[in-house]
Amino acid sequence: MLRVILDKFWNEDVWLPPNTTWEDLAPGPDKAVVYNDYRHLLYPLPLALVLIVLRRTLEEYWFAPFGKSLGIKNTRSKKAPSNPKLENAYQLSPKIKHKQFFLNKDEICSLAKQLDMTERQVERWWRLRRSQDKPSTLVKFCENMWRFTFYLYNFSYGVFILWEKEWLWDIDQCYIGYPHQGLTNDIWWYYMISAAFYWALTFSQFWDVRRKDFWQMFVHHIATILLLSFSWVCNLHRIGTLVLLVHDCADIFLDAAKAAKYANYQRLCDTIFAGFTVLWIVSRLFVYPFYIIWSTSIRAPMLLPMFPAYYIFNSLLCLLLGLHMVWTWLILQVAYKAISAGQMEGDIRSSSSEISDSSHQSNHSTPNRVNNKKET
Repeated sequence: MLRVILDKFWNEDVWLPPNTTWEDLAPGPDKAVVYNDYRHLLYPLPLALVLIVLRRTLEEYWFAPFGKSLGIKNTRSKKAPSNPKLENAYQLSPKIKHKQFFLNKDEICSLAKQLDMTERQVERWWRLRRSQDKPSTLVKFCENMWRFTFYLYNFSYGVFILWEKEWLWDIDQCYIGYPHQGLTNDIWWYYMISAAFYWALTFSQFWDVRRKDFWQMFVHHIATILLLSFSWVCNLHRIGTLVLLVHDCADIFLDAAKAAKYANYQRLCDTIFAGFTVLWIVSRLFVYPFYIIWSTSIRAPMLLPMFPAYYIFNSLLCLLLGLHMVWTWLILQVAYKAISAGQMEGDIRSSSSEISDSSHQSNHSTPNRVNNKKET
């Protein structure tokens, strides 16, 4: 039964171009080129665990000491006094489930009456309790430093290995000669490490700092893993490497800007964020759709016969473009607020609790309040 299901799933008419069989693309010493081995898609899973361990090691022995040297404190908010009734109300509150941490006047009054407490006591406990769930600035700094380090490495490695590849300069070479395009060791490692990183992000997302775009990022990670898997199985690794390269370049600046903000270097943060915004728009809304997706949608059908798996692959590319548009809108909102305020007040990947807290504090602060910031 399992054999029948697998045979139907790996149907050559679905996964491969016409007149091509799995035997044609099977790795072997008698083949003229080295083909992708679908079994290698399991390698990123243990590699993801290695990356998670590496991340924890770097955070503890490098990023955290570096952050502390910049004056970032690892202080956590004072714990709220034990109160089972309020804790139960806190856990069951719809606002907590939707990461809206502040209560209005009516909600405070209602809780105070139910629990026989003063409004002031409820408000103070609630404020302490929500602060208790927020990670320290040092934790967020370390997380961004890890992402910055990986994206910088992966983009640099990608540029290094692709610089002399013909398809970097002529995208039609992604399809000419397909599917009999050989795989080199450097491309193998580029794929395996990239896939491992996105697997690691998918796993760690459930215990990392909770972001307001949690589900968008989850969909992004899964779509990226599926893209890498589809392109690997179908021997479309050439176009896959270009997609990876385009996606990594802007993320370097995003995490660098956030790390600078957590270190309280506001001017450096603003400068990097401005560069990130420009690079994001150029890479994600111009290069990606008008060069890569245009190539996969228009040029590819002219140069090779189409097959069902290719349409799935191209649909996933378009799904990523949709996510890019959503994030671009959020980025432009942050950029607009930054220009209006004279500095970046938030970022598109901040936890919603942090944004809510910032908004709440700004609504209750005096107009002439001055925040001393380090400037570089």
